[in-house]
Amino acid sequence: PGIWAIPAGMAVAILVGLVCGLANGLIVTVGRIEPFIATLGTMGIFRALITYLTDGGTIPIDRSLREAYRPVYFGTVGGIPVPILISIAVAAVASFILYKMKYGRKCAAVGANEDVARYSGISVIRTRTVAYIVQGVCVAIAAICYVPRLGAATPTTGQLWELQVITAVVIGGTALRGGKGHVWGTVAGAVILELIANLMVLSDFVSEYLVAAVQGVIIIIAMLIQRFSNSK
Repeated sequence: PGIWAIPAGMAVAILVGLVCGLANGLIVTVGRIEPFIATLGTMGIFRALITYLTDGGTIPIDRSLREAYRPVYFGTVGGIPVPILISIAVAAVASFILYKMKYGRKCAAVGANEDVARYSGISVIRTRTVAYIVQGVCVAIAAICYVPRLGAATPTTGQLWELQVITAVVIGGTALRGGKGHVWGTVAGAVILELIANLMVLSDFVSEYLVAAVQGVIIIIAMLIQRFSNSK
């Protein structure tokens, strides 16, 4: 297949992410299952399928494609790493959709009050399902950027990252109850969270095994600040 195997693989990854996001969205909206339970269940299914496909091991990148694929993670443009540029591009598109497009306003309305949004003529099922599809595509893009770092696809990649994601979102000012989202705030929250973790480990201030505990404390404090600021 030659070099065309790389863009073809990327296209397949994005398609799979889209289908997985659609599955999550339909389970939540049509199946009327709580999002946390639905995504927890599908997470177990997806990880089990990956473990089965890899036979409990890894799927390495073909040697003939490894060097051509490496720049996706290790390459730079103007001194800026490619994954950073891709992250900024995704955040910019997400910000435009959320703040400038009709769909973004629909998302905010559904998140704030689903019943009011429905009475306003907004299709709650369609809006929420599309949001899950977007989320699946974003996960696929992240996987495309991250696989060259390891040189292989592994079933353990991404495990226990859920707490970091939630913490970054909360630090960025997004309300977990819905109705209020900040794309660039989430990006800043992720950067701040990673800086804190690196500083703690490099300064030997706290054991690297307790970084997750510190992140848990941060998310609890952030949630308390949101709760008390909203009650005033």
